[in-house]
Amino acid sequence: MSRIRSRRQFITAAGGLALAAAGLPALAQAPVHSRLVHLLNGFPPGGSADVVSRLIAERLRGTYATNIIVENKPGGGGRTVLEQARTADADGTTMVLTPTAMLTIFPHVYKKLGYDTFRDFTAVGSAATFVTAITAGPGLPANIKTVQEWLTWAKQNPASAAYGSPGSGTSLHFVGTMLARISNLNLNHIPYKGAAPMVQDLLGGQVPVGMVPIGDAVQHARSGKLRVLATTGTQRSRFLPDTPTTREAGFPDVVAEDYFALFVPSKTPADMVEKLGAALREALKNTEVRDRMAQVGVDLKSTTPAEMADIIKSQFASWAPIVKASGFSAEE
Repeated sequence: MSRIRSRRQFITAAGGLALAAAGLPALAQAPVHSRLVHLLNGFPPGGSADVVSRLIAERLRGTYATNIIVENKPGGGGRTVLEQARTADADGTTMVLTPTAMLTIFPHVYKKLGYDTFRDFTAVGSAATFVTAITAGPGLPANIKTVQEWLTWAKQNPASAAYGSPGSGTSLHFVGTMLARISNLNLNHIPYKGAAPMVQDLLGGQVPVGMVPIGDAVQHARSGKLRVLATTGTQRSRFLPDTPTTREAGFPDVVAEDYFALFVPSKTPADMVEKLGAALREALKNTEVRDRMAQVGVDLKSTTPAEMADIIKSQFASWAPIVKASGFSAEE
């Protein structure tokens, strides 16, 4: 009888443990990968791409991967990291976080590009979105408060009809070309190597207007050192709620929203892409992640792999005529 009783007790205890395990949250389950996972981004440490990458890596560690590290591989305006990522092992251990412009605009800009948007990469999902702030400094008269007033002033002062951007071939560059074309105006584009040096020239009055990632403009706008004439989203930015959009400013076709999105090499198995996508979406539910993203001027945005793939296709198609109309191309 004692053996029977012991056996029953063992079965009952084992059943209880199984039920308890079934009730544990998903975070307690073993990570998908026990191998070291690499999250690549093509920009230097400290910028918004780096911040978003590290927030995601922190939340994927212990859920998707036992260990995950962020690797900054700046160069080529964000192209170099994509050239490297496309040939990485397609087993879910290498992923790249990039602004979508590198996949939707650059193919129309560069005659020789070391990757193909649709052949080389699979979308995992979006992490965040950001818009352009059309920003004026002391180089533009203080009485000018709107985009239209700036363009009118530029026509009257052709020697000063210029704007800066963080680099040629970016969405910020083409915001300026769209405004110039619509206004039948010649605007001299001054490309910089990143937003930081451009903002310094804006503050110093060396360039009158700059197309600035909103996160780089907010602090200076709030302090009164710079003024934002408009933002390029479909609706007003929560970071500058009193600033009109370009649509509200009378330029309905000048809309530019970029995404920070996660991609893997194209031959990564579909089930692995879905697991990584699910882990990413779960990571983005964290309020700390949302709040930290807000500090660098980006809005949390979560999508499925299929939704992100559709966004890439749409942006790729919409930027093609804009780049063509600008007449701009780059050799390298």
